[in-house]
Amino acid sequence: MLPQRSRCLSSALIVTATALALCVDLAPVRAQTMEDRARAAAEASRAKTGDSEAIQQNYVTPGLSGHPISTVDNSKAFTPNIACQKTATLMEVLVQPGPTGDLSSVRIARDTDFDGTVDSNTTLPVPVSGICANGVISCQPGTWDQCHYLRWDVDGARVLKLTEVNMQELAGCYCINGSCGANLAWNNLPSVLGDLGGGMIGALTTADPRVGVVQAVIDGPMIRYVGAQSTACAGEQSLPQTAYAANPATIAGDAFAASNSNSIFQALAASPAGMGKALERRHCSIERVVNVVKPGMDDIISRTAGGYATVRNGTGVDFYLGSPSDNSLGGNCTLHDFKMTLHVGDASRIVNARLVQYFADDWAQVRIDGTLVGSGPSPWTSTGLPPGQCELKKTFYAYPNLDLKPFLTPGDHEIWLRVAVAEGGEGMAQVHVDIDEGCRVMEQLVDNCSGIAADSRCRLETELVDGVSTWLNGVNTGLKPVAQTRILGSMACPVTLTRDFFLRDRTYRCEIDNGTLPQPDLSRGAYILDHSTETMLADRVRTADGSVSESTRAFAVPDRGSVPICEPLCKTRKPSVNTGAAPAGVVGNQQNSPASFDTFYHTCGSDNVCPAGAGEEIVSACGCLDDFPEAVVMMQSVRLAGADLVCTDAAR
Repeated sequence: MLPQRSRCLSSALIVTATALALCVDLAPVRAQTMEDRARAAAEASRAKTGDSEAIQQNYVTPGLSGHPISTVDNSKAFTPNIACQKTATLMEVLVQPGPTGDLSSVRIARDTDFDGTVDSNTTLPVPVSGICANGVISCQPGTWDQCHYLRWDVDGARVLKLTEVNMQELAGCYCINGSCGANLAWNNLPSVLGDLGGGMIGALTTADPRVGVVQAVIDGPMIRYVGAQSTACAGEQSLPQTAYAANPATIAGDAFAASNSNSIFQALAASPAGMGKALERRHCSIERVVNVVKPGMDDIISRTAGGYATVRNGTGVDFYLGSPSDNSLGGNCTLHDFKMTLHVGDASRIVNARLVQYFADDWAQVRIDGTLVGSGPSPWTSTGLPPGQCELKKTFYAYPNLDLKPFLTPGDHEIWLRVAVAEGGEGMAQVHVDIDEGCRVMEQLVDNCSGIAADSRCRLETELVDGVSTWLNGVNTGLKPVAQTRILGSMACPVTLTRDFFLRDRTYRCEIDNGTLPQPDLSRGAYILDHSTETMLADRVRTADGSVSESTRAFAVPDRGSVPICEPLCKTRKPSVNTGAAPAGVVGNQQNSPASFDTFYHTCGSDNVCPAGAGEEIVSACGCLDDFPEAVVMMQSVRLAGADLVCTDAAR
């Protein structure tokens, strides 16, 4: 026995049909009280809508097929125009099982243009050995060999056809021919017809979402579908609205776009009455400001005064001051001063700064910002004449390689060379600086939203993060942008930077004036709730002269009666053989015992009797069944089994 397919009603159709049927015209009966009339109306409504079968019989089926629908009290009837075209028979499928158990003949008759006349007859060119939810399996009759896997499709003329595919593209397959058991198709003909026709209907409704099936009737080896062309009153099936059948999530976005272009909607939505309070929108942004800096040598350090030479060599630069030519200085123990000003623009980019060398004929002193950093040939610390005779008759050379970086802070710095000369002489000092001219990234977050976000009267309405909508109409969309990688700077100095975001563009909705609209007076309601009891209703009203009048009166809630807490169901089971099919073959052939049970659920009638089918054994009698724990176990088993599956082309 194969599992039965439950009939699922379209919730939209049920709501529509029920709304049409609630045109209750209960004539007033003076002898009845209001409570009696309400109870009568409730009982009449419950009789027509008490369970799913009643809703389908009284509203859905006649509504789609163009038959009259009666009001709840049956006093009036009307014919709704839910579908633009109707047909008594959408499709008929006639099958003939052969001696091998395969369906040797499958004939399909259809009314393709919904004019009430069958205009398409098709016979499947292959026997059917197995049935799937979206296709069939055709094998060598009576065996599970040389199988072809065929999926239901619709061609451009809306004619059903079979397309050969891999078995992985089919779903819910099972075997019906003699290789899996005797007389499977005959013994389970209603289920076979339902599954076979269901696959065809699925292909038709996918190709044309306007097609709706009202009812399926099984008559011996034939299943007949009553249908209608719903949704639209146009001959063109490629309507924009039908796209929602494949992607319902787009409805919200399209509705929002339509509302944005509707001036009346926007005027009402933006009004204080529409919002319930006076609001204003405040826009702000959180931006990652990135500056790529590549300074030149003069931006780091430069000679602005004095000295006689600046020599650049790669990332190094040498500054010279003095008079190095032989005997270019004269005098009789005369002091000669040479000063050079270095301007430091970016001290952090000075890698190394050294007093490399200095020399003099006869004496020399080197100071930086007035601090003595070198002298010779003997220590000379005063600002006066040297501590010995001026004429030494030789040139003094010093290579101190002294670190000057601590002195070179941002700003101007004076290098001072003093030379003492007798008769004739010369002097020179050299400062070497290594600089870093590489590209640097200066990054900071400029948050212009912190003040608005801290205001308790403001709520985030929309947010775009690098173009991705993360908040829309005050609701988190669940979208999150991937990390952005950008190339910043210039061609001479490109920098690649990867960050979570670069720009958050936000709009907040803020309440600006609580007093613009009057707050509702809830004092009367609070008084009633605080002072009333189950048997006494207290009230307090304000009279015309401004005074307050309090009153009490007896109060009783009418008996609400009792209603069923659920729709009663019963659970049955029937022995069966596992005929499910998979790419590896028939599942039952790979089990130790293919015998099992099929489980069925039936809706109990008003007599509270389980309508069990032939050969079914009642497991649970009519009542409010709760098989949720069993369902959880089954779903968890399937989940864990799927977690252990590995799909790979490699040998394992």
